[in-house]
Amino acid sequence: MRRHEAVSVIALVSACSGEPGSLAPPVVPVIDAVAVAANPHNVLSAVVTVRVRLADSVAVRYGSAPTLDSVTPAVPALGNSALVPVLGLLPGTPYALRVVAFGGGQTVPGNLHGFITDTLPTDLPRYVAGGPDPSPGYVAFSAGAYGVVIDNTGRVVWYRRFAPGPGLNFQPQPNGRYVAHPPTADPGAVAPWVEVDLLGNVTRTFGCARGLQSRFHDLIAEPDGAYWILCDETRTMDLTATGGVAGAQVTGTVVQHVNAAGVLLFEWNPFDHFAITDLESASHAATSVNWTHGNALDLDTDGNLLVSFRSLSEITKIDTRTGAVVWRMGGLRNQFTFQDAPTPGFSRQHGLRVTGAGRIVLLDNLGDAAGSRAERYLYDEALRTARLVGSYGPNPAAIALLGGTTQDLPGGRTLVAFGNGGRVEEYDAAGTMVWHIEGNPGYIFRAQRIRSLYRPGIGLSR
Repeated sequence: MRRHEAVSVIALVSACSGEPGSLAPPVVPVIDAVAVAANPHNVLSAVVTVRVRLADSVAVRYGSAPTLDSVTPAVPALGNSALVPVLGLLPGTPYALRVVAFGGGQTVPGNLHGFITDTLPTDLPRYVAGGPDPSPGYVAFSAGAYGVVIDNTGRVVWYRRFAPGPGLNFQPQPNGRYVAHPPTADPGAVAPWVEVDLLGNVTRTFGCARGLQSRFHDLIAEPDGAYWILCDETRTMDLTATGGVAGAQVTGTVVQHVNAAGVLLFEWNPFDHFAITDLESASHAATSVNWTHGNALDLDTDGNLLVSFRSLSEITKIDTRTGAVVWRMGGLRNQFTFQDAPTPGFSRQHGLRVTGAGRIVLLDNLGDAAGSRAERYLYDEALRTARLVGSYGPNPAAIALLGGTTQDLPGGRTLVAFGNGGRVEEYDAAGTMVWHIEGNPGYIFRAQRIRSLYRPGIGLSR
């Protein structure tokens, strides 16, 4: 944890009385035992277990001895015990830690404890990053066998190894945890999503209802445990009438809303709403047809759903009560007039996100002569117009034929991962690059800023 992120701990002052002996003695917390252990998932963290009495909450001050210049957020003391994660430490470094207990208006410090972090795994990727004016916080993404979080210098401050890797998408979620989609050894097996907490412990695995295969591309995990998920359904279809083959295997992206118990709450199926001819004719002539390729979803400000379908070069709005298609933007069935942009305005897009009422941002993968670019659109749902109001890309240009994401940041800023284009950059509202990972960081499908290692995914847009 960097010093500027440290959370100040403020002691509460108990009330006084003018009448001696008129108040009961103050309740003073008691620290009975403290244990400091390494985190098996991440050498850049420690796990502090505390047994206390009469305490409401517990925090840990820490730093390079003898200076304790950082402090964790306080965690509740439940059943006379608390577990406090200490995150963002330096590798191979000795630390001093002191537990602080709060309760009854009192603050009680404990004894000093020592802890030495281990060295980093040899296969953990290393990065260098910088820029004249980055947003505060960290950036999370998938890298090889790891989900990683780096600071604005590129230093890895949090990681978690997955076997055989997290998949391309390691994603902080609005519920304050991370999710990954590790591939299975058997390509035909159903691959679940995996959720981990701040210490990297697996908290649950989950997937699509009806036994459908989940897609790694996007997910929305809600605070109550429910989630929106993209799923694959494959049907055998006779496509001879449209220039295809008789026994074509056609895969469409199903959208589901599933509760914490795995009960299906809502389902939208493209086989009920789209036609195979919504796809360019050259793309549905094979025996295996990747028909829609849903790669992003987000909830609109009215509670309905926007879904990006890469194969169709289309964004679709879906009514989450009825399942009806509200409108279609881009592709062969485009219903919008694009202004200050070509028609259609984007192609093979990724990273769709809602940024406000009638506002979206996405990565236009094919772009134009200037390469792949993040684009902001202001659209009028009633008039069916979509105006290009912002376009950002690297110099020299990058071509992201596969993957990539966008994230809307405060102040009109945009974080963009250019997929296999090998760039991750942040732009200010004017389109000036203010931060980037130097060199070629590899194929980064999704990059996402978080404000705090202790609250990943909370407080910033997805």
